[in-house]
Amino acid sequence: MKFLKLIRFQNLLMIALMQFIFKYGFLDQQNIPLALNDWQYFLLVFTTVLLAGAGYLINNIFDKETDFINKPNEVVVGKYISEDKAFNLYIALNIIGVGTGFYLANVIEKPAFALVFILVSAVLYLYASSLKQSLLIGNIIVAILTSFAVIIIGIFNLYPLITPENQAFLGLIFRVLLDYAIFAFIINFIREIVKDLEDVNGDYNQGMNTLPIALGVTRTARLVFLISFIPIVILLYYINEYYFINGLYIATIYCLLLIVAPLIYFTVKSASAKNKEDFHHLSLVLKFVLLFGILSALVVNLNIQLNA
Repeated sequence: MKFLKLIRFQNLLMIALMQFIFKYGFLDQQNIPLALNDWQYFLLVFTTVLLAGAGYLINNIFDKETDFINKPNEVVVGKYISEDKAFNLYIALNIIGVGTGFYLANVIEKPAFALVFILVSAVLYLYASSLKQSLLIGNIIVAILTSFAVIIIGIFNLYPLITPENQAFLGLIFRVLLDYAIFAFIINFIREIVKDLEDVNGDYNQGMNTLPIALGVTRTARLVFLISFIPIVILLYYINEYYFINGLYIATIYCLLLIVAPLIYFTVKSASAKNKEDFHHLSLVLKFVLLFGILSALVVNLNIQLNA
């Protein structure tokens, strides 16, 4: 159980859920050929989860001292699992993940794509060891890697099958995945800043240069309040342009109630957030927004079928 906590299995389950939803709730409903069969796609999800788990693990190793201040009850490395054992587990997860990724790259006859998994592993290590201490760079990297878990679905399932004849249609499908990836990036970027607000005391003691340390908690909270309007405006435009105008009223109501409304709630609450508990609550709200955003792919597809 401590190991599952160490790799943040709840977050890994969300990543797996997201990738399965986009496969079976979206791609499979488009009546298009896919480069990976069901078993191979499972391996893609498995690889993504392994590398993400390795990233969380190495992050916990480097954050050991900080977590003793920020989250003393959640510390695992050095308390329940030795640092050496944790590092060995990290190496094992990366070897299996990159190895499986190499196999999948050869399955789609794009062996160079194996570099994607090596790059992800390297960036996660650099993030944990140094980049997270740099102003905003760490936040951007985490947000990009989260959104990449969506993009990689198109890279391994659609890109290998693109021909001049189907390029326009597959490009449209890829664009939908890209839209979800952009949504994931924005929400996770804001969430990373909120988590920095939550962990400001431990980060300060470890000499990190996060946004709350550089600007102060109050100014950073105000910045979060301001940038929280960005996803709201984008989503309202997107919902009207692609759902409401096309008669997808179930999807419209779903997105307004379970994505936009919680974001508005987040904006209102962020205006008065001041302490660790407030920022932790805001972080959870964004986590649910991301979850309901992922599930919207199922709702939209269901609405399209009902309208057909």
